[in-house]
Amino acid sequence: MDMLHKLEAIIQDRKANPIEGSYTALLFGNGRPKIAQKVGEEATEVIVAALAQSRQEQIGELSDLFYHTLVLMADMDISLEDVFAELEKRHK
Repeated sequence: MDMLHKLEAIIQDRKANPIEGSYTALLFGNGRPKIAQKVGEEATEVIVAALAQSRQEQIGELSDLFYHTLVLMADMDISLEDVFAELEKRHK
């Protein structure tokens, strides 16, 4: 299992079994508008990093964007497999 799938499984577990103090559980508790807002914030940080920050900072910001996007996907009941299938369909 690759890291994206592992992270997806962890996020799904936090959604189903919230743990006190878990950042992921907090995001789900705040609801979809706040999760979507966080994805937007992270996307902006990726842009800033791409234009003016080090490679390591870019990697960190991209990692944050991936994580928050996976949380949003979980909230919308969209899996990585759903996204992979769409990408496959587009590139046949």
